[in-house]
Amino acid sequence: MHKLSAIQLRDRFLEGSVSAVEIVEYFLKRIEKFDPEIGAFLCVMKERSLEKAKALDEKLKKGLPLGKLAAIPIGIKDNIHVKGVPTTCASKFMENYIATFDATVCRLLEDEDAILIGKLNLDEFAMGSSNENSAFYPVKNPWNTKCVPGGSSGGSAAAVAARLCPITLGTDTGGSIRQPAAFCGVVGFKPTFGRVSRYGLVAFGSSLDQIGPITTHTEDAALIMEVIGAQCDFDGTSLPEEKVEYLPALTKSLKGKTIGVPWHFLENLEPEILDNFKEVIEALKKQGCTIQEVDLDVLQYSIAVYYVLSTAEASTNLAKFDGVRFGKRSEKATTLDEVYRFSRSEGFGAEVKRRILLGNYLLSAGQQDAFYKKAQKVRTQVIEHYAKAFTLCDAICMPTSPIAAFEMGALRDPLQMYLQDIYTISMSLAGLPTAAVPSGFLKNGKPLGVQFITPQKRDVDALNFAHQFESAARYHEKLPAGFDEELL
Repeated sequence: MHKLSAIQLRDRFLEGSVSAVEIVEYFLKRIEKFDPEIGAFLCVMKERSLEKAKALDEKLKKGLPLGKLAAIPIGIKDNIHVKGVPTTCASKFMENYIATFDATVCRLLEDEDAILIGKLNLDEFAMGSSNENSAFYPVKNPWNTKCVPGGSSGGSAAAVAARLCPITLGTDTGGSIRQPAAFCGVVGFKPTFGRVSRYGLVAFGSSLDQIGPITTHTEDAALIMEVIGAQCDFDGTSLPEEKVEYLPALTKSLKGKTIGVPWHFLENLEPEILDNFKEVIEALKKQGCTIQEVDLDVLQYSIAVYYVLSTAEASTNLAKFDGVRFGKRSEKATTLDEVYRFSRSEGFGAEVKRRILLGNYLLSAGQQDAFYKKAQKVRTQVIEHYAKAFTLCDAICMPTSPIAAFEMGALRDPLQMYLQDIYTISMSLAGLPTAAVPSGFLKNGKPLGVQFITPQKRDVDALNFAHQFESAARYHEKLPAGFDEELL
């Protein structure tokens, strides 16, 4: 079953060749066997998923209508609420917190008969690019367990790569869906900002955060977007758009389409990764695309802009975690001031503290004009440069990451770690839909990825470009060694 796409799995259930209980038990066995090595799951919802599966088998038996996602096991990044289940954000601060309500995305999934199978590991509060910042244990990359899976949605990407479940939800603030998707050789999609409700997501950067799917096939990402891409009254940034049918649009040929490439911005790529990207471009030419160079040199400032804006927003969003209402409260505290100070110092990890401190500094008197307001002006320039580029092309293509998965502990300098997001951050700043797909492998076997960016609200087009490339290249069909075992 692990070799099937989510759509194929659903169709086999609907035709009666496999039961929902058999599907869930199969993937629970894979989690039990393989996850101790990977560390993708923080919580496996065994009883809940089996109960849901039994109910779906009964619905099918009685001939009742079934949803688009019937019997598909889905993993949820552990900063998204599932009622009655822990939401830890991979932080000691939230270790014992039980969600009191469902995130909109989880409600929408279950309304369409998806089976939520577990909560997935991440960098603490989604702050990181390697998943080494989890307060509990790091996630390992299924392609090479000495390497990181990327972050912050490392658990979500690793679970899909190891085929522990066919679909997961991640979150993308500056590349946290797409970069781990590239490191793990799977598909990752960041929707237009506001396309997917963030109600029930623990906020990091409120003008940047976006929930999206990680899958093995672009069709599965399209299917999920048909469900979760809905307007939500509980999210003030939710776009007032009708649901879109994504799957029918994945049949559009790329012949005659123009793809923009910021060659000057990419000139410092490592030779092997640059060669891989050139192969992608040649493959797109064979599909009938015209390649147009575009000027996106302003993106060199995107990392600085992002870490000013995101840390400022993070320091504001995380102010609520003070040891008073929920989360960790220090036992050493005897005064209210000590409750705040000790609870945070004991509960937060080093990277979270670093970003809170930086954000507070940037928002302090005398610094807002020098940093925060200036960063907002440069963000506007990023948006304008993308808009100008899209007058010349239908989509923009660039590598997802400047490097492949690196070994754990290899990047100790925070600045070096931040630079790994150079090719993903700008789309978050501009709120653009971006689809990342596998683009091949290095000589050492590590996966690489490429991403397709389209204008706001043209999410369908981004997925179609990715799907057409995927269908021709077929890199998504290869599984990591050691994870292809059939469990009966």
